[in-house]
Amino acid sequence: MSEQTPDQRRQKQAREYTRKLRYLLIIDLFFGAAFLLVLLLTGLSSGLRNLLDFHYLATVALYFLIFMLSYSIISAPLSFYRGFVLPRRYGLSHQGLRSWLADGAKELFLGLILGMCLVVVIYLFLDNYPRLWWLMAFAFIATVTILMTRLAPVLILPLFFKLKPLADGELHKRLLELAGRCGTKVKDVFQIDFSAKTSTGNAMLMGWGKTRRIALSDTLLSQYTPEEIEVITAHELGHHSHHDIAKLILTQSALLLPGFYIVDLALRRAVPPLDFNGISDVAALPLMALVLAAFFLVTAPLANAYGRRVERAADNYALTATGNPDAFTTMLTKLIDQNLAESHPARWAELLFYDHPPYHKRVALAHRYRSEGNR
Repeated sequence: MSEQTPDQRRQKQAREYTRKLRYLLIIDLFFGAAFLLVLLLTGLSSGLRNLLDFHYLATVALYFLIFMLSYSIISAPLSFYRGFVLPRRYGLSHQGLRSWLADGAKELFLGLILGMCLVVVIYLFLDNYPRLWWLMAFAFIATVTILMTRLAPVLILPLFFKLKPLADGELHKRLLELAGRCGTKVKDVFQIDFSAKTSTGNAMLMGWGKTRRIALSDTLLSQYTPEEIEVITAHELGHHSHHDIAKLILTQSALLLPGFYIVDLALRRAVPPLDFNGISDVAALPLMALVLAAFFLVTAPLANAYGRRVERAADNYALTATGNPDAFTTMLTKLIDQNLAESHPARWAELLFYDHPPYHKRVALAHRYRSEGNR
């Protein structure tokens, strides 16, 4: 069999694009850390708290809004280059500036509302349960994560992309039959209007219970064969069959609990030297953000390693469910060219940044299935 291989021109672009994104990530990390340290060490954080002479929870909410809006404004040039200029330069986006700004405004608004609610509840715990706040905050965040993971694709995705029932009746029937064979009840199959903004492709299994649906970007539907789309869908069904969302939430929660406990230790040690009014002082919010960011940065390789394990299992599921390693391989080859992903990243990059196995390892899995899977 003559096997399709990644386009070398696109791979060169992928390496350039990935390298620039990593440089921007490093700049963003240093810039964010500097912003937080300036707030803490210059007294700006305490000064802002003193200006907001309101009821405690109102002070917390206003502090958070000013804090986030200030950082959003300061980091706007970096966000513009990373989110608008760079994707357009490499052909991943053709979204206009007005549309991009509108999406950014929606993201900022949703982030501010959700973040404000989370921070207010956490500081309510800090103020009323100073010994157990970190345990209560962990339980609260884990619960919110479960709800948002389930509801966000159904409630938030339509704010950015149009969804409509899949028009291809034959493919629609084929995917519903696949879901039936995999033991997953699916309400319908939808297509997402990605092509209005981006050239990238994606697929997902959205919702839960009676609202569960398969969603495919129109950029996949226009460029992939029915067999390749079936393999992609089988991968997503594999995640459902393995209860991966619940497992990933449990894994993230397992990291979140010690993270909040370390924040508690840091807050208690910082009260005298930084002149906070106790651990529930909202002026310490930048310290909380700094400690959590550092903790998750250090533990990211562990989370990514688990993610790669989960994705390998879903790949195995897709190969078994479809029995089509050839379509699996050609699908992956098209996808990395379309989404501008590196086929052979360095090992250190895989360990630090990849929550999916790299292309060459996923193709090797298909080769093993081809030679051993049907014995």
